[in-house]
Amino acid sequence: MTHKIISCFTIPLCLFLFLCPFVHMYPFSYTSQLDYNFYDRACPRLSMIVRYNIWAALKNDTRMAASLLRMHFHDCIVNGCDGSVLLDDTDDFKGEKNAPANHNSLRGFEVIDSIKADVEKFCPSTVSCADILTLAAREAVVLSGGPFWPVPLGRRDATTASVKAVNEQIPSPFEPLANITAKFTSKGLDIKDVVVLSGGHTLGFAQCFTFKRRLFNFDGLGNPDPTLDSSALSSLRRICPKKDEANSNVAPLDSTNVKFDNTYYTNLVQNTGLLESDQALVNDPNTAAMVNSYSGNPFLFNNDFAASMVKLGNVGVLTGENGQIRKKCGSVN
Repeated sequence: MTHKIISCFTIPLCLFLFLCPFVHMYPFSYTSQLDYNFYDRACPRLSMIVRYNIWAALKNDTRMAASLLRMHFHDCIVNGCDGSVLLDDTDDFKGEKNAPANHNSLRGFEVIDSIKADVEKFCPSTVSCADILTLAAREAVVLSGGPFWPVPLGRRDATTASVKAVNEQIPSPFEPLANITAKFTSKGLDIKDVVVLSGGHTLGFAQCFTFKRRLFNFDGLGNPDPTLDSSALSSLRRICPKKDEANSNVAPLDSTNVKFDNTYYTNLVQNTGLLESDQALVNDPNTAAMVNSYSGNPFLFNNDFAASMVKLGNVGVLTGENGQIRKKCGSVN
């Protein structure tokens, strides 16, 4: 099956009834229990409802695109794309939201809850929160100028979540590239997916504590990371001074951080990547060639990103009689 990648920017609600201009062709193949037409009869307005809500969210907060993309990744990389990241803690249940990698870091839960409430009005107890989050991530990318990819649907929601799984499975910006790659391959992804999905850092910001070591004490002797460009170092030290109260300050992940493009890779080539785990991609012979290719070819990056997002969205899905369709994304039925 051949689908077309759509690239479009923020547009008024009336135009959501129509497709944006088709700009490139990419072949997608898909084999699993998921189905591109899963809700065509049961909830035909689903895509339009998600698209409008994401458009409204981005109009209010341009950072939300990065937040929703990141939330989708944090959901899928931990025990699969099952909506478990959306579950609230209860008196006898501790889920993923407040794990160290997510607490005071993941944002946008209210956007998913708003979409779910709208969907429930038209299609009660029909659409999973996992599917809504997967569609929301796609729309966030498209409305930021990135590629469109077809999303097969039919995921069901988990009834549990695990803090331990978050701690073990989410890649850390402090980890060596080999460790990060191992976490991806354990999910059926590969080293190309590591490079491509890291390109999602073309959107958004990172808190200072995630890269502060590079600025002040990279070698344990009080010296900065020698691979970091000197002008970038000076700029980042102004944003993140050497004091604890600055740890929650944020810096842009790339220089065009509200637009989905290939600048992330250009920054890596210029030694201005923000996170250690990002800059490591250009310093490793297994990944450097891909970084260089994407830095010079935005169409190639868009195509490969779309393909990797389809793969990511298929990790560990629950289908059929497994899981449930939650009525509210923050709690099990």
